[in-house]
Amino acid sequence: MTQFEDVPAWILPETPVLKGVLPRALFMVCLLGLSGCAVSMAVQQPGKKDLSVLECGTPRPLVLAELGMPSSSRWVAKKRVDVFRFVQGYSPGARAGRALAHGTADFFTAGFWEVAATPGEAYFSGENLAYEVLYNDRDRVLKTRVITP
Repeated sequence: MTQFEDVPAWILPETPVLKGVLPRALFMVCLLGLSGCAVSMAVQQPGKKDLSVLECGTPRPLVLAELGMPSSSRWVAKKRVDVFRFVQGYSPGARAGRALAHGTADFFTAGFWEVAATPGEAYFSGENLAYEVLYNDRDRVLKTRVITP
């Protein structure tokens, strides 16, 4: 008679549960925790801004609607000058395509794709842009120039 005779069989280290099923279950839980980060990041990337609103003659309210509030605004020689800083993102189709590709790669690599894809999505998160916009006396775009973000 041993001291472990009263202990249920599923607790003992020699049982098949601890040798096979439990490590596999823990492995699958870890994979589930890893999967989906790149997919989620791809879907949540910033949207693409329509830069055609920066063409001459566009009313200021349309520029504000597309690019948001300017980071700074001032008056120079009785003309308004706005500076816009934003992240130029990706079209909805590009974001959906990237998410689909990441999801497919996750499936076929059992989640190991996330090791490379998540840092990649963090790096390719859009381009920082900055524009200075000069308006005429009727608040329409007169001149636009790219400035360093």
